[in-house]
Amino acid sequence: MTVNFQYVNTDVSETLSAFTEDKLSKLFNRYEFLISAAVKFKHDDNFHDKGKICDIELSLPGPRVFATSNEGNYEVAVRETISDLERQLKKRKEVYKTH
Repeated sequence: MTVNFQYVNTDVSETLSAFTEDKLSKLFNRYEFLISAAVKFKHDDNFHDKGKICDIELSLPGPRVFATSNEGNYEVAVRETISDLERQLKKRKEVYKTH
């Protein structure tokens, strides 16, 4: 499991990286066809009550899977993004089963 982190307009956080890697490891254990993940944390001042953006792109055979969320803090954004990714991966796994 390879996870690349990128921080844009925000400070690097080891605890946030560890939290995200822990959540992603559950996905990597459940879906064996995953290759790597690219995680980007951004801070956008244009959103007053939100602005903590988490982008995750998963690399796997076929088209890549991407999800993003904009929340009040990064932990909620990570959970929301991973939830969206899991929904996409379930659909992708069903496609693999039919062949």
